[in-house]
Amino acid sequence: MKGIISYGAYIPYNRLQRKKIGEFFGKAAHRGEKAVAGYDEDSVSMGVEAALDCLHGTNSQEIDAVYFATTSAPYKEKGSVSTIAAALQLKENVRGIEATSSLRSGTSAMLAANEFEQTLVIASDCRTGAPTGQNEQWFGDGAASFLIGHGSEVIANIIDASSVQGEVVSEWRSQTDSFTQNWEERLGSTVFLKQVKEVVTPFLEKNNCTADAINKVIISGPGTRAHTQAASAVGFQKNQIQDPLFDSVGAAGNAHAPMMLVSALEEAKPGDKLLVVAFAEGLDVMLLEVTEAISRLAKRKGVQGYLTVKNDQTSYSDYLKWRNLLEIEPPRRPETDRPSAPALYRGYHQNLSFTGSKCRNCGTPQFPKQRICTQCQVKDEMDDYRFVGQSAKVMTYTLDHLAASPAPPMIVAVVDFDKGGRIICEVTDCHPKEIEIGMNVEMTFRRLYEAGGISNYFWKARPIRQKESV
Repeated sequence: MKGIISYGAYIPYNRLQRKKIGEFFGKAAHRGEKAVAGYDEDSVSMGVEAALDCLHGTNSQEIDAVYFATTSAPYKEKGSVSTIAAALQLKENVRGIEATSSLRSGTSAMLAANEFEQTLVIASDCRTGAPTGQNEQWFGDGAASFLIGHGSEVIANIIDASSVQGEVVSEWRSQTDSFTQNWEERLGSTVFLKQVKEVVTPFLEKNNCTADAINKVIISGPGTRAHTQAASAVGFQKNQIQDPLFDSVGAAGNAHAPMMLVSALEEAKPGDKLLVVAFAEGLDVMLLEVTEAISRLAKRKGVQGYLTVKNDQTSYSDYLKWRNLLEIEPPRRPETDRPSAPALYRGYHQNLSFTGSKCRNCGTPQFPKQRICTQCQVKDEMDDYRFVGQSAKVMTYTLDHLAASPAPPMIVAVVDFDKGGRIICEVTDCHPKEIEIGMNVEMTFRRLYEAGGISNYFWKARPIRQKESV
């Protein structure tokens, strides 16, 4: 039976307290905070991070297909799967499929992942709400990933699944819109509640299941109360409703239901039944049953690991700058040149997968790739060597107040890997007062910059904080 073999998630380090938005505009604000992608993050980089969490301890070369679902892709016309496949070091002939436009694309990708032996599904969104609007307060950023397949290592069998299409114009963004638009909230909530009543109860009856047999129901719908109203309408009690993460992450687009599912799996026990209901112009419904294999799954960072490690002092002005919503004086430097497409092509394996070389003679790892070993000077005796997933330490660093950066000062460090190798790179998700020699860091996939409409991705170092370590 098809099911989930592994899961992972990613929540940006930066959080924006909603009261800061209210204070800026002099109006009431909702409670809690929302996760905010940094200036060097987007749906692709967050998706890679969630997938790395999901694939911890697995062989990425065994993946047959990868689905990437997002409504906030970096390009309107250019795929992202090739970038993701390179960053994750998937095999060259992996099947790549991109699902977009719908807030159900994450769950729809999970339902479609049954053709291959092992399919990696990534749902990631980084949406921007118009200033002063409800969406600005509610939209949060995040990503989730699932490895789906068959066999004894399945931690949650997908007992049954169903989709229902139901056109409604309640939330949309056209090709020319800068922000998501909404009809009045009552329309989306009314249609959502109607569809849940018509679909969920018959779906459970078809599977000889009742509402009280479900341990957790994961409902992603419009508004802040719609999920509770829908759950109650079909017989679920308050303790059965999975935390929708509104107060800690926000509404994470097509990644919202998948992230809630990850959160439920983190606490699930063998035999638990989970029901997923995702709404957007119809419903995706999934019934899962947790297996004994979940007790053997190695610890992931998951939702809980990222929730507890955060910077909740992000300013509203920083958020506006990172989203290019606030025009500021440009750096007094020449404009950044558009990255060279031939150079990106030549270096994509090295730079996206962070693959250097390792000397066969003396065993010294080095990045970038070398023909002549920096240690023993032997020539053309190198094997590919990947640095991703390795722990490292800061050997020295500088705070560059003159470099053009959306979040000055730029922290640049010399990083030594515990298994050998040294690089010079930026440090992200780190306050200047926090950086120190000997700090433990790990590599994270980020967007270095965008110029001429082209996004350039590479890896940065970030602190390993105790609560998020695996």
